[in-house]
Amino acid sequence: MSFADENVDEDNPYLREPPTDFEPVDALSPEEAREQVALLREAIREHDRRYYVENDPIIADRTYDALFARLQELEDAFDLSHPDSPTRSVGGEPIEAFETVEHVAPMLSIDQSGEADDVREFDERVRREVGAVDYVCEPKFDGVSMEFVYEDGRLERAVTRGDGREGDDVTRNARTIGSVPQRLHGDHPDFLAVRGEVYMPKDAFQAYNRERIERGEDPFANPRNATAGTIRQLDPSVVAERPLEVFFFDVLEASDLEASHSAELERFPEWGLRVTDHVEIAESIADAIAYRDRMLEVRDDLNYEIDGVVIKVDDREAREELGRTARHDRYAFAYKFPARAEVTPIVDVAVQVGRTGRLTPVALLEPVDVGGVTVSRASLHNPEEIAEKNVDVGDTVRVQRAGDVIPYVEEVVEKGAENEPESHYELPDHCPVCDSPVERDGPIAFCTGGLACDAQLRRSIEYYASDDGLDLEGLGEQSVRQLVDAGLLESVADLYELDGDDLTELEGWGEKSAENVRSEIEDSREPPLADFLSALGIPHVGPTTARELAREFGSFEAVREAAENDPDQLEGVDDVGETVAAQIHDFFTSEANAAAVDDLLEHVSPQASDLEAGGDALEGLTFVFTGSLSGVTRSEAQETVEADGANATSSVSGNTDYLVVGENPGATKRQDAEDEGVPIIDEDEFRELLAEYGIDLD
Repeated sequence: MSFADENVDEDNPYLREPPTDFEPVDALSPEEAREQVALLREAIREHDRRYYVENDPIIADRTYDALFARLQELEDAFDLSHPDSPTRSVGGEPIEAFETVEHVAPMLSIDQSGEADDVREFDERVRREVGAVDYVCEPKFDGVSMEFVYEDGRLERAVTRGDGREGDDVTRNARTIGSVPQRLHGDHPDFLAVRGEVYMPKDAFQAYNRERIERGEDPFANPRNATAGTIRQLDPSVVAERPLEVFFFDVLEASDLEASHSAELERFPEWGLRVTDHVEIAESIADAIAYRDRMLEVRDDLNYEIDGVVIKVDDREAREELGRTARHDRYAFAYKFPARAEVTPIVDVAVQVGRTGRLTPVALLEPVDVGGVTVSRASLHNPEEIAEKNVDVGDTVRVQRAGDVIPYVEEVVEKGAENEPESHYELPDHCPVCDSPVERDGPIAFCTGGLACDAQLRRSIEYYASDDGLDLEGLGEQSVRQLVDAGLLESVADLYELDGDDLTELEGWGEKSAENVRSEIEDSREPPLADFLSALGIPHVGPTTARELAREFGSFEAVREAAENDPDQLEGVDDVGETVAAQIHDFFTSEANAAAVDDLLEHVSPQASDLEAGGDALEGLTFVFTGSLSGVTRSEAQETVEADGANATSSVSGNTDYLVVGENPGATKRQDAEDEGVPIIDEDEFRELLAEYGIDLD
């Protein structure tokens, strides 16, 4: 056995055949604990290097886990934690925001094209200015580019690319990525700033998306979006749970530079920095173009996304002579691949459980371009359509977008190598979330778990709190999932039983955020009838139909009476036909739904209002509200402006005329208003504005 780092002690007992049975912690003296911690850290770093960089682990995963757990145990027991300890990879406490940090050297973009003639022009310019050169050819990773700074071999900071001059300090998140060494190995420079690409492996991305879909969450569009969304999480422990990797590919600054880029890349693995296996030296631009063509043929076989290749001048002195523009380095050029268009393989099929229990099969795809949009999932609608189109995992399919919005599988282009000609995917007999039996209603399949199914429960609560429901800020997808998982919400009505102390005990919740959510919930106890009807999540009853029902019947009791006993009355309402009337009837006559509604009515009193009242004094204006108002609820303020001709929307856009900010407002809408240049007014200014139009808010 040989070790890359000359400072690694080959006699370290945790390197070759490490023990997994350890003496009790309380049997160790502080000095013995420090010695064991030092050996464990050294060994774990070497095992990390062999696993991530060399792809040649020498111990089993369970043995590694035992070493890691022992190190954590000792650090906790003897207060021996350290910033560059391997245990920092498990994350830490959430942070409020990222600090903006200036890069040690500019992280510029690369000039690029998908045309070979443009690549040849790049070569002609290079040879004209510096003479004949060798090129280093590398894959162009489709991930998130970052700067990693090492001082005396220790990771000091990791920074997103940002605008190329400065970015966000995401060091705590980067420490959770296994292939990011906390300390360099071997004979490394005293100071080293390197550029790396953080990415999510394709197989991990598909598995992660499947989990999200089956939990009732929206999947990420592609691995790059998943990576970008993860690396900017404010909670490092969330990042630690997600499967990120990194390739290092360039030196930004160093105390000791090599003469060529290829020499630097050769040193990277010695230092513990992971490099792709697909680096080649090209003696001519023709060789570089041939490299790109070979990579195009194998890109689907790689476990990471690439969207082209990068061709770089190898000699560092020639690089400096070529210089840079304000936007990109002149020594490199990206030869892009054509986008995958419409035809792609199905990697897996996940089953999404909707708010009503409906099971929708979703094809997880190799990301493909459809009408200029990257698509990584497509609806298969129902079992009948799957059988009709003979779709199965591994098939190559053509994907289209219905109305240029919803992706769907149009046809099977080629059956998978292992699939029989008439084989097709079958929906499971039990719900993938709660394991309840699945029932069929014609071509549609339903989970029978009701609100006992976490997916249906979460979806119902999310919808109740959403923009189309009661617009309860602070209760989005992530927070609702957290509350359900913690056992604090077992029904929609449980929202009104939430205790501030219960919230602040949860990770990521402070007194301010708990107070804001409680305030939002309290303000929703007397919602406008239309908002309440929409929030219930009755199939096909959104805000518009709910408003028409409220206008027609005037009270919740009247709507419920008609739905249960005389659904024909419903058909006289605008936007309600025979099918929708039947859905409303089925909703209110369901025992489970009736019980859920009764529970809600113990806490909520829907307010009838005359939606015909008012005039058109505010016609053409659009308002958005955030926070609590004094004397009136936010819903009542929305009704007031709508009754006089204005629009009251739940999110800020360029069409918004005013954002009205009350007490304990959410930060998102204010930030959106600042970004869009929307006037922000407080409650007093809002009342003064209404008074100018002769409108009394009270």
